[in-house]
Amino acid sequence: MRVIRGLHNLKAAHRGCVATIGNFDGVHRGHQAILQQCREHAARWNVPLTVVVFEPQPREFFAGDQAPPRLTRLREKVRLLRDFGAEQVLVLPFNEALRSLTGREFIDQVLIDGLGVKHLVVGDDFRFGCDRLGDFALLADVGSAQGFGVEHTRTFTVDDERVSSTRVRTLLASGNFSAAARLLGRPYSLDGRVVRDQQLGRTIGVPTANLPLLPQPLTLRGVFAVIVELENGRRYPAVANVGFRPTVGSKRPTLEVHLLDFSGDLYGQHMTVFPCTRLRGEAKFDGLDALKAQIERDQARARQYFAATPGDQDSSGQDRSLPLASAPLEREAGVSMTTVAKTTVSKTISSDSSSADDADANNG
Repeated sequence: MRVIRGLHNLKAAHRGCVATIGNFDGVHRGHQAILQQCREHAARWNVPLTVVVFEPQPREFFAGDQAPPRLTRLREKVRLLRDFGAEQVLVLPFNEALRSLTGREFIDQVLIDGLGVKHLVVGDDFRFGCDRLGDFALLADVGSAQGFGVEHTRTFTVDDERVSSTRVRTLLASGNFSAAARLLGRPYSLDGRVVRDQQLGRTIGVPTANLPLLPQPLTLRGVFAVIVELENGRRYPAVANVGFRPTVGSKRPTLEVHLLDFSGDLYGQHMTVFPCTRLRGEAKFDGLDALKAQIERDQARARQYFAATPGDQDSSGQDRSLPLASAPLEREAGVSMTTVAKTTVSKTISSDSSSADDADANNG
């Protein structure tokens, strides 16, 4: 798959394609349906499928820290787009120059002169251009005149509700990982490479693997029972803290993971972390002794959770399925927790009352 960063890197070989445009945050099942729709046209035209994304995402450009947290970093997004059939990803830097383009200028520079689009698939509520005139009707009119087709995306629903990145974020924030997995088409995960940090965990008998996170709003925050997958494919139950570690005063967000019943050197390894259930929120403790006592309680709760919800084992004895909770665990007495949305097992999909992310359902 080709990743093209910026219009200036487009070559003649990249021209002539079926394209779609959007944030594709999470590459959830709605996005996957769009990619399938595009693949059908790409096969008919015998041309590559190109996905146009923006970096940063437009709402991050305009809202900064107030923008919704990301479900996927760009690297993971590109990998998922490739897995679902994209042959080219055009990454457009969302900056003042791009923001200043009118709707017609965007069509001319990106779709016609840049990509030479044969067919375009976008949401019928897709809007673009500084003049706010860029919409589905303008695309259809220009396409008719310039010889490329334009069609709207097919709506994809789960439990009669449109799938969107906003719905996934809501479910993750509430600790409803099984329902989020249904919308994503896979378990939600975080990943990164283990780095050396302050190594305070070793001093209290709880060594941790530390994965730095980007300085962006966090999709998850708190302490979780997780499954860790190492580079060799082995999986281990673990406890993870996602956030700023208030007891030790960290200024950057970190994913800090303690593998249960594991011994070995993890520095430099790539690690994938699958949150299974939320144990509690982040809290500041009066010293390392109090922190250690709470970590021991967290480990005990995680062990109880995994004992009650075992995964399926393969021939090597490894758990391959993930014991994802359908609702957060009960609040632990005496531990301060941040308020999360309440969910129940009987209603595993929460409704999305926000209309700001409707376009995200198909192209977000």
